[in-house]
Amino acid sequence: MSKIRPRRLLALAQLSNSVGDGAYYTTSALYFTQVIGLAPARVGLGLTLGWAVGALAGVPLGRLADRRGARGTAVLLALATGLAVASFTLVRGFVPFVLVACGYAAAQSGLAAARQSLLAGLVPAGERTGLLARLQATLNAGLAVGAGLGGLALHAGTREAYLGVFVVDAASFLVCASLLARLPRPAPGAVRPHGSGLGVLRDRPYALVALLNTVLLLRMPLLSLVLPLWITERTGAPAWLVSALFVLNTAVVTVFQVRAARGVTGPASATRAVRRAGWVMCAACAVFALSAGASPWVAAGVLVLGSVLQVVAEMGQSAGSWQLSFDLAPADRVGEYQGLFGTGVTVARTLGPLVLTWLLVEWGTPGWLLLGAAMVAASYAMGPAARRAAAGRTTAPSAALVPAN
Repeated sequence: MSKIRPRRLLALAQLSNSVGDGAYYTTSALYFTQVIGLAPARVGLGLTLGWAVGALAGVPLGRLADRRGARGTAVLLALATGLAVASFTLVRGFVPFVLVACGYAAAQSGLAAARQSLLAGLVPAGERTGLLARLQATLNAGLAVGAGLGGLALHAGTREAYLGVFVVDAASFLVCASLLARLPRPAPGAVRPHGSGLGVLRDRPYALVALLNTVLLLRMPLLSLVLPLWITERTGAPAWLVSALFVLNTAVVTVFQVRAARGVTGPASATRAVRRAGWVMCAACAVFALSAGASPWVAAGVLVLGSVLQVVAEMGQSAGSWQLSFDLAPADRVGEYQGLFGTGVTVARTLGPLVLTWLLVEWGTPGWLLLGAAMVAASYAMGPAARRAAAGRTTAPSAALVPAN
């Protein structure tokens, strides 16, 4: 099998489920509240519990991918995610909603870890960050298309339209599973994890790197939650700017993420990229703070500038963290280690809205400056933490590949 086909299949799998996810993210909150009839507070609690379960499930499911095979595990978890999405259409009360949310989040977290393990077996170490950048660009393009489909459902506003979105998302994971099943797999016996299922948690240097990355990922709720609240409550900028900033972020990542990752080829260049991203994110926080109290169009211009700085920081931090997450993991336990590293996204999604809403919307300018300082501190701590993790890492031979059956 050529080098191109596995990468193309990975990209198509990413595109398929990101289109479905884009539609789901756009409409799910209104479906849960307006169609199922759950109170918004209960929806928030149920999703928080679900993602908490997802954070706990990432490591054991990643270890399962190492032990039983990344391809088969990824296919099963893609199917499980699709089943969970479809199950939302049958939910009628809070307890079933929480149970399905837990299953959905656990399957999503495990799928992310299994796909990273599969990618590690298919792609040479020096080429993984570049491919991940392409996959991230594909993800953003798919989310944009999906958001457009979700917008059509929102415009219709009917139960059938919302249910159609969930069917599309469930089907997208079926397509994803079929594409992943066509990939080659590591040779039997090439992956031999050792130690207990919590072994990665005893690797303190790697755990510290993952923790610092989680701090840097606190930027994630900015675009979806904090900036909309900041714009409407603290600035005179027009409300439609929220949508414009989302489109700006998606477009920039789609076009420039690959270019931003080109210089990241090893731990040293990765930590430099993370440090630069920390300073750029600090500058973005300072610029966002300046928008408070300004005239509407001045505030809008300042917010656009801050969003440009934010997306530049996002691309640099993403490229650096991808490289470190693979380089610092033992070659025979990539799924388990990626399961831990991936919990940063889950924690940022779970705790970030609560922390950042209080810090930024309530505190205002001091909160923005404190967040920027935290980003710089975490980015500078990443270098020593990564060097310590690299010093204790053992290198295992790369897994051979055999054709798919």
